[in-house]
Amino acid sequence: MAESGGVYVEPTIFSEVNNQMTIAKEEIFGPVLSVITFDGMEQAIEIANDSIYGLAAGVWTSDINKAHKTAKALRSGMVWINHYDGGDMTAPFGGYKQSGNGRDKSLHAFDKYTEMKATWIVLD
Repeated sequence: MAESGGVYVEPTIFSEVNNQMTIAKEEIFGPVLSVITFDGMEQAIEIANDSIYGLAAGVWTSDINKAHKTAKALRSGMVWINHYDGGDMTAPFGGYKQSGNGRDKSLHAFDKYTEMKATWIVLD
């Protein structure tokens, strides 16, 4: 236990991870990085999409065409290119698969809180 009274996890990197391992399948909310290696863009996309989650993804490359192709192929609600966790309150926020359905923030979120109604009246 830390002097402040809490229990903390030191930043930890796990190497030689594959998608069959629990550490790759389950979300860990802490300073943990699981490293999965790949050979080529197609395999990287296959590995990334082989998940029940799809909230966010990050792509690092100097090839803008490859970045766009990869972002389009990823089943993720948000894709950051050459940075991570950026955003703006006016941009939609939400994921695919078990990382959420729908979008928060921005004008897209109004649909979640609005019910449309049509009223037809005959006047004699």
